[in-house]
Amino acid sequence: MSHVTHADLGGQTGFGPIVNEPEDERFHAPWEPRVLAMTLAMGATGLWNIDMSRAARESLPAYARLTYYEIWFEALLKLLAAHALVARDELRAGRSLHAARELPRTLKAADVPAVLAKGASTERAATTKARFKVGDAVRMFAGEVPHHTRLPRYARGRRGMIERVHGVHVFADAHATGRGEMPHWLYTVSFDARDLWPDAQPGVRVSVDAWEPYMEKA
Repeated sequence: MSHVTHADLGGQTGFGPIVNEPEDERFHAPWEPRVLAMTLAMGATGLWNIDMSRAARESLPAYARLTYYEIWFEALLKLLAAHALVARDELRAGRSLHAARELPRTLKAADVPAVLAKGASTERAATTKARFKVGDAVRMFAGEVPHHTRLPRYARGRRGMIERVHGVHVFADAHATGRGEMPHWLYTVSFDARDLWPDAQPGVRVSVDAWEPYMEKA
């Protein structure tokens, strides 16, 4: 499954205005809650993890022209097909035509509130010392990443400062591509906005949460 991202849009222009909506306006069509429910239910099976799910969404070629829940739906179909849970004739028919595959786990309706309230921590025990501390100057990785990554393009190669140390967390890049959790130290890195975009207003800072492999000492 390709993990080339089409969602790295931060700092770019030409995508139209941001439309503010009421805080409690969660859905715009009756089918959208069903897509959310199906995505959560299938994620709970354990066949893929949250970073694989995110990578499936962000690598959709049509990402920029799809609505939010259209992206979720297309990514869910992509994951279902990749794991042989649906066949092409079933997608065309819009219904099951073959015997269902047995799933590792299932999320029962009665368990949904407790499961969602519990969540799942990404923090792991530290087995190494942090390379950086608050106040250290760092430079972000500047090259291309041939797989899913949480490092935004606008920050690549830029100089920033360690603002916070968050402990050791599951490394999303590895987790999304089936290489295991590979936990690494996670930091908040702060940038002068003008170092990212020359026409930014003075005094504005931009913060990015970034794992240790993304950076080196400046």
